[in-house]
Amino acid sequence: MTLILASSSAIRRALLEQAGVSFRVERPDVDEARIEATHAGHDFELALSLAEAKAAEVSTRHSGDWVIGGDSVVSVEGRRFMKPRDRDDAADHLLHFSGKAMRLVSAVALARNGELEWNHISDAVLHFRPLSEEFIQAYLDAEWPDVSYCVGVFRMEGLGVTLFDEVEGDHFTILGLPLLPLLGALRERGLMAS
Repeated sequence: MTLILASSSAIRRALLEQAGVSFRVERPDVDEARIEATHAGHDFELALSLAEAKAAEVSTRHSGDWVIGGDSVVSVEGRRFMKPRDRDDAADHLLHFSGKAMRLVSAVALARNGELEWNHISDAVLHFRPLSEEFIQAYLDAEWPDVSYCVGVFRMEGLGVTLFDEVEGDHFTILGLPLLPLLGALRERGLMAS
């Protein structure tokens, strides 16, 4: 039995590796834009829909293997933000985030043989400090294109930590993978030593 991470996220891969999880990576074939465009519910439901779609899609390709899917959704003042299209879009996002609170929702799901077996959702609130346009450009000079795949235009394991005054919530949730509940689910299924 193999464990597969259905994600191209370097940080999700690194979190699992650092926790000693044995797995391989396979990119899911999921139309995230279609799911986002047709979703009418809350951020929690959207993050879970995306995580479950990724896990389920990859699990249909591998009989008997367990698949992890994960995703994150961010919103500021009720407006949902997706990954920036380009650097100018990233700068616009950061300018909008300046001085405001962001809600970040991360979901993780486990699937096997195309069937969803387990999921978990958690959220965090990140308080952006006021950001000048000069700071934003200097930040993007240092972090672009690495933050281009990040829905909130930041990596907490990088200079992203300098964007905030306060952070409320689980560190792993902020990184995009509710790791501790996932590790518990893997132990329950015999995919890790307990």
